[in-house]
Amino acid sequence: MKNLTLTPMTVTLAAAFALTGIAFALAAPASRADDDKKAEAPKPALTVTSAAPQSSRLPILLAANGNVAAWQEAVIGSESSGLRLTEVRVNVGDVVRAGQVLAVFSADAVNADVAQARAAVLEAQANAAEAGANAARARSLQTTGALSAQQISQYLTAEQTANARIASAKAALATQQLRLKYTQVVAPDGGVISSRSATVGSVLGSGTELFRMIRQGRLEWRAEVTASELLNLKTGTSVLVKAANGATLTGKVRMIAPTVDPQTRSALVYVDLPAGGAGNAPFKAGMYASGQFALGASEAMTVPQQAIVVRDGFSYVFRLNPNSHVSQIKVHSGRRLAERIEVLDGIRADTVIVTSGAGFLNDGDLVRNVAASAPVADPAVASARAPAAK
Repeated sequence: MKNLTLTPMTVTLAAAFALTGIAFALAAPASRADDDKKAEAPKPALTVTSAAPQSSRLPILLAANGNVAAWQEAVIGSESSGLRLTEVRVNVGDVVRAGQVLAVFSADAVNADVAQARAAVLEAQANAAEAGANAARARSLQTTGALSAQQISQYLTAEQTANARIASAKAALATQQLRLKYTQVVAPDGGVISSRSATVGSVLGSGTELFRMIRQGRLEWRAEVTASELLNLKTGTSVLVKAANGATLTGKVRMIAPTVDPQTRSALVYVDLPAGGAGNAPFKAGMYASGQFALGASEAMTVPQQAIVVRDGFSYVFRLNPNSHVSQIKVHSGRRLAERIEVLDGIRADTVIVTSGAGFLNDGDLVRNVAASAPVADPAVASARAPAAK
């Protein structure tokens, strides 16, 4: 067996290899530990944007409900008795003007009565002329003694009686002429016909209703307001009224009822609505409508609408903590203006809350906050848009 001779170079190389192996053995576990730590690091649940509440000036509104009704409704009836209705010139929904003929009754019998009354006037005038002549002769002979005092008195009385009969005949003629005028039913004011009960050919008595009319086509909203809210209202207050069909109109308070219903403890507020025309008017009498009275404006703390999360009937926001975790906070929401909602309590003006993505979070989630102006890019879309490597 040969003896191995170790030279100094051989010893040096062996020592170097031994040290290298020890270093690799020590480095490998450390590298694996770092990889395990990176794998165990928590990942954000969602990428969100955040913002602080803003101070906004919001309108003060008072909501109420009520019915739409005619401002004034006129009942148009027959003023003739026992006459036959021959013509009806209007129907429901027609717009009429003051003095327009709406219906016509038969005037044959009335014309005959008018002619008879005129003849009676002529007869009375003829009798009065004769009585006047006799009275004039009696006056001329009064001093001569040709006629007794009694005869002179009779002639003078006959003259006065004849003149009175003329006045009576003229009054009868005026009555018949008035009946002739009543054979035409005219509109007492301009407006819109809301109902019609007149039927051609019917014989009606005096006072029978023929039409109903909304005077001047004006409608009003009669809002029911509680007694405690009456102090905030005054004449001229602007009101936004919304009907059940979705139509909206802006009106003004015309009058506040002087009494309060003792049963409901509410009062009526009469709001004038602008005329919308006939037939195609957005509001109709009898509609149910809701409205909001504009009572001014006030400062309020608001947050974006998307920051409010409604769960189990309550409103919440998510506060962004310095450690990038979120905390769910219950808040009370108030007025709404466009895309912002008033927060009455629960957070302060300097609280940073999650705006976009709040609906997908839970209490304690870790999030990644980005600037609101920076769009959150989808990795798949980004890789698809990246240029291909040559």
